[in-house]
Amino acid sequence: MLRWFLVIFLAVIVFSAALPWLEKFGVGKLPGDIRFTLFGKKIFLPFASTVLLSMLVFLLARLL
Repeated sequence: MLRWFLVIFLAVIVFSAALPWLEKFGVGKLPGDIRFTLFGKKIFLPFASTVLLSMLVFLLARLL
């Protein structure tokens, strides 16, 4: 359980850093991704995109 929590946490960090590049491909605009403004700051929580990218990385790792 702890291992999956760490993997998802790291995936969110990597995804947030790569978001401007990935938005060109439509990633980051899935129905499970949450964007809101709180006290003048824009906050983005990419839940659905993180799960999708984690599954793609998992499948890629399985094939290699």
